[in-house]
Amino acid sequence: EQELKAAADSVLSEVRKKQADTKRMVDILRSLEKLRKLRKEAAARKGVCPPPSADEAFESQVESLRTLLKNRTELYEAEERALRVMLEGEQEEERKREMEKKQKKEREKLLQQKREIDSKLFGEPDEFPLAHLLQPFRDYYLQAEHSVAALIQIRHEWDQYLVPADHPEGSSIPPGWVLPSLPSSDTWATAVR
Repeated sequence: EQELKAAADSVLSEVRKKQADTKRMVDILRSLEKLRKLRKEAAARKGVCPPPSADEAFESQVESLRTLLKNRTELYEAEERALRVMLEGEQEEERKREMEKKQKKEREKLLQQKREIDSKLFGEPDEFPLAHLLQPFRDYYLQAEHSVAALIQIRHEWDQYLVPADHPEGSSIPPGWVLPSLPSSDTWATAVR
């Protein structure tokens, strides 16, 4: 991908160089027309007039050069647009890959947080050999993650206890697990273990 991008960048720089050369040629052509006009005026002041065929030949030559430069300019602009589209496509793919990496990191971070919360609530699975005994309870608490019907039923049950925020005898339901605070005394610490 980087080789392709480097190749596209080098081709794009060549196209820009060609565009600059074409623009310089257009400027030279304009300068030649001004020079011809000034010399023609100077010759007219001296009383020398070139034949009309010389003017026609010069104008036809200038017109053919203008057409050639215009075609080249259009061709180079088309090349530049094509290369820009290609580079933008690559940049879009790069942004998409970066976004996927970021989302994957966030998912892993959330999964790690969930593991930490589960270990605080249910204990470390390695320390507790009878973890399979708690599986029905885990399934019960996590059923809403797997079934829309279970989510609706649980929400219905919880919504029965909702009260307004300013109600003196109630508070809103927390959005996640309520983690236990650290033991405030040694006696309590022995009871928690």
